Amino acid sequence: MTINIRRADRSRPEPLWHQAEQALRALIADGSWPDGTQLPNEGKLSEMLGVSRITIRHALRNVEEAGLLRREHGRGTFVRTSTVTAGVRGLTSFTQEMQDRGFVVGSRVLDMVEVPASPEVASALEIAEGEAVVMLRRLRAGNNQPIGIQTAFMPVARVPGLVETREAVPSLYEMLKARFGITPKVAREIYRVGSVSAEDAVLLEVEAGSPAFVVQRITSDARGPFEYTVSTMRGDRYEIRSRLQL
Repeated sequence: MTINIRRADRSRPEPLWHQAEQALRALIADGSWPDGTQLPNEGKLSEMLGVSRITIRHALRNVEEAGLLRREHGRGTFVRTSTVTAGVRGLTSFTQEMQDRGFVVGSRVLDMVEVPASPEVASALEIAEGEAVVMLRRLRAGNNQPIGIQTAFMPVARVPGLVETREAVPSLYEMLKARFGITPKVAREIYRVGSVSAEDAVLLEVEAGSPAFVVQRITSDARGPFEYTVSTMRGDRYEIRSRLQL
């Protein structure tokens, strides 16, 4: 298949590495290089884009850090469009995090009911055990690939009438702000290594017991905690990266 790639133009003000990076991203975004595609080697990419190998390496590193590529020692570089890379970031929703990385966001409500707060949920939300909370369970996807299952708990007192409306919830934070005036201010997250349950495995399209990240988040606004979420993220489609320096 012939690939239509934008060659770097030295008459443009943008740096060559930036032009090369955008050209690579475009091929991934338009489907010319689908998930799993092996990229040409650095020499071939240099020839295709009309830039040096050093420039190509710079562009590849940026695209890889964005979570769109993976490098395998001794094998090459491959497209990984359905992987979410988490790292140092602001307080964002899953939807915003995905959109920032150029993913097509998918969300399906699996369940939304009122339940009594368990001891764990009550402690996280700083409410009385047994107090009514909304449990919202959703399947989250990126580029039509299942990535994780998120179960959020919110005090009914903070989101009155939410369950009765059966409202679609593509972005929880946007809905909470628009309907209830709740604006997230701070969140605390804990990441643990876990495995996918038999129930979740069917939805995530993996074998039961497959590795996963289990993420707990408590989010607060000016009044205090309003959301406690437990997420099970596919280990092969969610990763955490940190940049360390002295």
